[in-house]
Amino acid sequence: MLDQPDEIHALLQGAPQTTEFKKLRKRIVRQTREAIDQYGMIEPDTKWLVCLSGGKDSYTLLAVLHELQWRGLLPVELLACNLDQGQPGFPATVLPEFLEKMGVPHRIEYQDTYSIVMDKIPQGRTFCALCSRLRRGNLYRIAREEGCSAVVLGHHRDDILETFFMNLFHGGRLATMPPKLLNEEGDLFVYRPLAHVAEVDCEKFSNALNYPIIPCDLCGSQDGLQRQQVKQILNGWEANSPGRRQVMFRALMNARPSHLLDPNLFDFAGLSRE
Repeated sequence: MLDQPDEIHALLQGAPQTTEFKKLRKRIVRQTREAIDQYGMIEPDTKWLVCLSGGKDSYTLLAVLHELQWRGLLPVELLACNLDQGQPGFPATVLPEFLEKMGVPHRIEYQDTYSIVMDKIPQGRTFCALCSRLRRGNLYRIAREEGCSAVVLGHHRDDILETFFMNLFHGGRLATMPPKLLNEEGDLFVYRPLAHVAEVDCEKFSNALNYPIIPCDLCGSQDGLQRQQVKQILNGWEANSPGRRQVMFRALMNARPSHLLDPNLFDFAGLSRE
């Protein structure tokens, strides 16, 4: 079914007809459907705010969700949204022109959070935490204004693994990005449908379709970020033992509270012999 060129969303028109790409596409679609089903993301007749940064991951997210909707497998309304944060040199016309060409319903929002970040963060410190917090607040506001039930993000398997190890190494806790989260106000879900998808697959997919990638010049250009250090560690492990990323990811889905040390998760004190 996925191989029929006349049964395809505009976002996938012109896709390579190679066996390799067809397998890649099927794998990403399958893994996205699995995550959506496994974590109970679908509420019929609701509306999702699909956040589009212009990076490889968000383009992949947008294309796969629209393909699932196109095929009647995702009974929700999709609204793409890009938050222009006022970064110098940001190509503001790229995404609106692309979304218009693809026939994708969208909203482009301008909020100069860049100036706030530059003003508040001392020179030499990383911007990510404050930038992310300001961006998330604006996306929640937009979702409410548009009547959306969920904010949908393009984080993939490797983002989730990296966050786990950042929390382990620097935060002193076992935690990561959950595939489904209820915000503090309790009125919006945050979904990550690409939770099972590898970063390398997102890169291959978006490159094969020649999506107009926009790099992040605010955070991505900073040296010495903890996330980059963790990524290098994971890359080394993967090079020495191919498939290790997937094994570690499966471990996040197979927690055993009785074999950890958190008394809030398991009643060690109440454990008794028969």
